[in-house]
Amino acid sequence: MANTFAHALGTNFLGNSPDWYKKTIIAFLVVNPILFYTIDPFIVGWLLIGEFIFTLAMALKCYPLQPGGLLALEALLIGMTSPELVYHEVENNLPVVLLLIFMVAGIYFMKGMLLCVFTKSLLNVRSKRLLSLLFSFTAAVLSAFLDALTVTAVIIAVAVGFFGVYHKIVSSGGDDHVYDQNSDGSVAEERRADLEQFRAFLRSLMMHGAIGTALGGVTTLVGEPQNLLLAEIAEWEFMEFFVRVAPVSKPVLVVGQITCAITEKLGIFGYGATLPQSVREVLSDYDQKNAEKRTRRDNAKLVVQGVVAILLVIALGTHSAQPGIIGLGVIVLATAFNGITDEHSIGPAFEEALPFTALLVVFFAIVAVIESQHLFQPVTDWLLTYQGKEQAVLFYAANGILSMISDNVFVATVYANQVQDALAQGIITREQFDMLIVSINTGTNIPSVATPNGQAAFLFLLTSALAPLIRLSYGRMVIMALPYTITMSIAGLLAVIYLL
Repeated sequence: MANTFAHALGTNFLGNSPDWYKKTIIAFLVVNPILFYTIDPFIVGWLLIGEFIFTLAMALKCYPLQPGGLLALEALLIGMTSPELVYHEVENNLPVVLLLIFMVAGIYFMKGMLLCVFTKSLLNVRSKRLLSLLFSFTAAVLSAFLDALTVTAVIIAVAVGFFGVYHKIVSSGGDDHVYDQNSDGSVAEERRADLEQFRAFLRSLMMHGAIGTALGGVTTLVGEPQNLLLAEIAEWEFMEFFVRVAPVSKPVLVVGQITCAITEKLGIFGYGATLPQSVREVLSDYDQKNAEKRTRRDNAKLVVQGVVAILLVIALGTHSAQPGIIGLGVIVLATAFNGITDEHSIGPAFEEALPFTALLVVFFAIVAVIESQHLFQPVTDWLLTYQGKEQAVLFYAANGILSMISDNVFVATVYANQVQDALAQGIITREQFDMLIVSINTGTNIPSVATPNGQAAFLFLLTSALAPLIRLSYGRMVIMALPYTITMSIAGLLAVIYLL
């Protein structure tokens, strides 16, 4: 009976994940405390970061919350960090947590309008290159004045809608059949090639859009969470921040758009897939049927969603409240005026964001380990031994590399505090301080597109319900981001050297 129970326990552990994956996680959990107490906590801290990145990379094998959470709990138990410090990290990032909980749910109640608008764009813009540039540039502009997570939530909702419409129809022969969109078992054989091409098409649009959020997010003090922090430390207002960062952000934006066009033209790194004609016809027919079936009440719902979307943009653009609070307002307005009044209809809106919110809190626990074990301290001390433009270049590079493996908000916080202390002690001048703040901002925003854990918006995309539908894995995201990483990082580096 003991053997039977042990077998059942082993089977239940991490569910349907492969056995090799389960054994790997167990090995991590066994090795970490041994090394922590016998070798060096600093080394184990870096090992933990690598292990957590591994769980992210294997997100399609097992959602990272469970294995990553086990690693974080063990780190707390053996003293690599403290619950108080984890809570402090969560407290510092409360605006992001609230944004995820309420804004993503708010977008859920505007999906009808968004799908309608983007379907028109998709069907009317036939050039894939132009459509890709449209997605990238629109995401950049919106992220500059709103925030990257909100923009990412919108494009995820749109892509899920597109995929669901086509997959449901080709799986069942009609749109009233109940089916599983995660399975291609009922898709007709002659439709599968087009379905795979449609997946590739959506993957490329999503990556162009996601990277677009980074291109726009770097430009203003509201584009990314760390921008506001840096602006407060430097005492820069909105326009001053925009102007000071512009010598780096503007060339990078141009290079990003050029990269978008080139990857689509050459069809490299997973780009270039066009919308299959059969998919276009299905979406067009679906759009036409929906328009014919739409009642006055349905039209009223779309109008309400459109008005709420306008209010959302105005509220975010004027920074009338924290984005999460604005998201809650969106939920209230979109449900109250569209007849959604029971909790069972409201509940599904939170299903997308809450698992990722939990994962983000686990990530903050890993960040707390980085802080407790001073994992970045040697790099910081080394950077402060340099001066002038050389120091600015090295700050840009160091922030970029560390942001690829850690949270860019945390990296920016660490280095901003360091340069603030250096200024207070007279180690650097105010002019040098301003230049380093720009280097930190651009360093944490631009090269961090290299990996999904570099930016919260990318991590959100990787762990969203959309990622498995379009076969967007960690490795594929890294490969598709690679041309952007190279061109944008080099452009940013050259701008820091010659234009800053």
